[in-house]
Amino acid sequence: MAFRSRSFRFSLLFVSSSSLQVLFLLTLVRGVVSDEDPTVIPGITTIESHAEGYHQEHKEMRISRLYTDSSGNLQTTDVKPSDLSDSWVWEDSVDEEALNRMKNSQQSDDEHEFGAATFGNEQPPRWDPVKRQRWLLREARKKERVKMLINMTEDAEHLAEEEAIEHAKQFKNTGKGKYSIWRREYENPQSDSTLKLMKDQIILAKVYASIALSKNQNDIYGSLRKQIKESQHAIGEGNSDAELKNGASKKVKAMGDLLSSAKDKLYDCSLMAKKLRAMVQSAEENIHAVKGQSTFLLQLAAKVVTKPLHCLPLHLTVDYFLLEDSKRESQPDPKVLVDPSLYHYAIFSDNVLATSVVVNSTVLYVENAENHVFHIVTDKLNYPAMKMWFLVNSPPHVTVHVENMDDFKWLNSSYCSVLRQLESARLKEYYFKADRPSTLSVANDQLKYRNPKYLSMLNHIRFYLPEIYPKLDKILFLDDDIVVQKDLTPLWSIDMRGMVNGAVETCKETFHRFDTYLNFSHPMIARNFKPTDCGWAYGMNMFDLNEWRRHNLTGVYHGWQDKNVDRQLWKLGTLPVGLMTFYGLTYPLDRDWHMLGLGYDSSIDLADLKKGAVVHYNGNFKPWLDLAIPKYKPIWTKHIKYDNPYIRNCQFNE
Repeated sequence: MAFRSRSFRFSLLFVSSSSLQVLFLLTLVRGVVSDEDPTVIPGITTIESHAEGYHQEHKEMRISRLYTDSSGNLQTTDVKPSDLSDSWVWEDSVDEEALNRMKNSQQSDDEHEFGAATFGNEQPPRWDPVKRQRWLLREARKKERVKMLINMTEDAEHLAEEEAIEHAKQFKNTGKGKYSIWRREYENPQSDSTLKLMKDQIILAKVYASIALSKNQNDIYGSLRKQIKESQHAIGEGNSDAELKNGASKKVKAMGDLLSSAKDKLYDCSLMAKKLRAMVQSAEENIHAVKGQSTFLLQLAAKVVTKPLHCLPLHLTVDYFLLEDSKRESQPDPKVLVDPSLYHYAIFSDNVLATSVVVNSTVLYVENAENHVFHIVTDKLNYPAMKMWFLVNSPPHVTVHVENMDDFKWLNSSYCSVLRQLESARLKEYYFKADRPSTLSVANDQLKYRNPKYLSMLNHIRFYLPEIYPKLDKILFLDDDIVVQKDLTPLWSIDMRGMVNGAVETCKETFHRFDTYLNFSHPMIARNFKPTDCGWAYGMNMFDLNEWRRHNLTGVYHGWQDKNVDRQLWKLGTLPVGLMTFYGLTYPLDRDWHMLGLGYDSSIDLADLKKGAVVHYNGNFKPWLDLAIPKYKPIWTKHIKYDNPYIRNCQFNE
């Protein structure tokens, strides 16, 4: 932009206000003003340019910028012509006639006027006189509009805002099918964009159908309901565009035309918002109800004994009692069972098949099987089946000793806190009260309280290991829902530094810390523990029985159980009381020794699982149930011999 002998001032004016969001975002004003009495308007950026002559070089110009800072103070900065962006175009000539006519059209001297400027590629017109006259009139109107905006009162701004809103409401979109433009994938189609579009069409059609019915527009209502059914039929059970039925694209077009027509006749912004809000609320309520039912049914399915699992112990029990007395009463060498130099394992379970998988998978990776002893404890009901299974299916060379928990005479209510509590009417009321809700929507959260494992001593007998094995120094405790993938004998050589319990910690980031299991609103819990202390996992635990006895941890366990008779310290299970009993006496093992989550987390990579010495199906999706996560199930099933007569007769599926 070059300047003639006289100086020109050009201004770029941005008018923006919260109350004028719609009306004016950018106003560019051109005009000619004198150099005297420059006007500065707060919030408006003014750029002044002075030139000594028309042919003066750009480098001799002085460009200053006048602006107000964030504090409202007036500031000035200098700008070199070379620093201007490419959007500023320097012209060599200006239409002299146009400038003179604009100058002659100025109003009174006391009014503030704005100079001419050329921004971007926009130039003063050089066309015929008629077009030039129109251009000059537009420029005059811009000047008047800017002056009006500058002098506008607050009330006038509010009025202008309301007018703009009303104008926007009257805007009509005549384009057919432009009813779902909030989804970006419709602009750049993806693999499932058609399916998503059809689902959104159905939602909008239901809204318009509801409005049509309320306004007695029966024809529109009938057409929408018909088109909804056709679109739903085209979708069917499909989860992608490839699964849509033939003719889906025609249904999309037909629905689009119908929705556009319905919009022209029925659209009401506030009414649409109410209908959509009601649909969202209804959907949320349905989702909540479905989640409740899903939780209830999942917990119920996890506790149901399947037909093959029920069949197996029945056949084994019958065959056990058909054995001769000498075979039924046969026992391993007593010296082997108490030899502290051997590797001893403890498994407490009533599941015959699961226990066999634990034993088979463990033995598979050991070098000297004769040095490994498995101590299996079960209840009176399942003892014959468990005994019979290992009489005929025990792995070669290893020692398997099956015991009946009811034969432990010291395990009685006078010694055991849990047994004493189970005999109380208060606890029976807690677990079995008759007035507990039984509907799916109400009782799903209560079903976990009825889990038999919380009442079974097989779940609590792990706290009596020193009493069960008084002559052993160390023992490795294994749950029945684990699979061993490596040799576990190195665990006996780990220096636990005086700790009692060797376990893998579970507090990744903020998860599975003490506050997950214990009630820290209770002062007794708050005084003795920290909510951020790291939890650990039952399932594969190395216990130093000598240190256990020295610290009398069974007595500590009894003390906490007695204090929790009203279920105020923790609610369920043995892990919370285990965290309390072994607090400060747990040695953290490397995570690769024990990998968890196969019973609830489907996102675990199979490649990562191969590194685990023990993988644990903790959760509801046990590997012997149909609920099992399919990709994890082969890790467990490969240790079952499906050609075994008992397995074959009970029709277990591979």
